[in-house]
Amino acid sequence: MPLLALAFVGCGGNHMNIQGTATIPELEGKTLYLRIYADGDMQVIDSARIQHGKFRFQGTEPDSSVMACLFLGDESIMPVALDGSALTVKLDAAERKVTGSALNDTLFAFIARKAELDARVAELPRRESRMILDGMDHDEILRLLNTEAVVLSEQENALVSKFIKDNMHNCLGPGVFMIVTSNFPYPILNPQIEELIALGSPSFLNNDYVKEYIRLARENMDKLNE
Repeated sequence: MPLLALAFVGCGGNHMNIQGTATIPELEGKTLYLRIYADGDMQVIDSARIQHGKFRFQGTEPDSSVMACLFLGDESIMPVALDGSALTVKLDAAERKVTGSALNDTLFAFIARKAELDARVAELPRRESRMILDGMDHDEILRLLNTEAVVLSEQENALVSKFIKDNMHNCLGPGVFMIVTSNFPYPILNPQIEELIALGSPSFLNNDYVKEYIRLARENMDKLNE
């Protein structure tokens, strides 16, 4: 299965300063929630109502840097790295982005690169249709596009794995690991995850989500092997 879902200066007791704009008309009047992983679930730490296209989070900052997720109802719509910085969130039809800290700059550069690869994968069926209309042999079309799909999948897996490895010392590594693995039907171990575990820094392996995921994944693999 492909692997496609923070050390940090304490900021105990400080209030968040996160301001945002939402230009999507359907969001007006809706409430956004900031959630972090705690006690085995995604817990709400603050909420903000969108009024006149603007919103603001002012709740208590976590004691250490952490990857939060911005939720609309039960739907996670984007990650946010909380590190005590004043942040700006942009929600519009063309872009969802957080600026104001180096962690978020790094995170959203990664998200943009992954989105480019996802777009290329999504384009493959349309390219197949165009090739058929151009009269190409269908077996040749499938050969070419399947080869490209494999290459794109490998590039995406490598991108995600490298990002997690490069950011094991901060909140981004565990945070992206959480986002990626939360899309799996249940916790599993595959070669990429095994590699991350083998290379994992103490802070990465002791992250609450990562530690719980590894425990459950090993239990599941033991059951499968029985």
